[in-house]
Amino acid sequence: MEASTDWEEATAAILRELAEAGRLGPGKVVVIGASTSEVAGARIGTGGALETARRLLAGVRRAAEEYGFEPVFQCCEHLNRAIVMERGLLERLGLKEVSAVPVPGAGGSMAAAAYESMSDPVLAETVEAHGGIDIGETLIGMHLRRVAVPFRPSLREVGQARVTAAFTRPPLIGGERAVYTAPLRGNASNCE
Repeated sequence: MEASTDWEEATAAILRELAEAGRLGPGKVVVIGASTSEVAGARIGTGGALETARRLLAGVRRAAEEYGFEPVFQCCEHLNRAIVMERGLLERLGLKEVSAVPVPGAGGSMAAAAYESMSDPVLAETVEAHGGIDIGETLIGMHLRRVAVPFRPSLREVGQARVTAAFTRPPLIGGERAVYTAPLRGNASNCE
């Protein structure tokens, strides 16, 4: 099996594990950050490749189709880490659109490949995703909802790039007396 096929399968496998752990199904948004340079063994920003991005994108699409989550793609810092997504999702979420077209040298190969693959692509200034994967330490945290829960996938690399991942949960409030699962009916007690 050639390396690019391994990259596709590794990406899909990591996203499957994340989707299971974080219950990332229909209606959930998953942010993808990826350095194709790092995947190929180069320093981030020095060797991006659209073909590498397309292999990673194929893995993302497979997992998204299986679980029903909406993948969105982080641009590099040259586009202020804007997010590539379908216009319908941007409108559904009520996000702010920004004007740019990602290309490998400004936006990154992953964002460029995602943009070219979409039917009506747009860039959003930011998003609050329910989870995400970061292939090559691209720093996706600014696009995750509070509170992020680190997730350690069984595969920790795609190619030569380190992978980190997280899903989010609602903040826990209330302190030591708080209950976080619904009690069985009939066992209610007053807070006195």
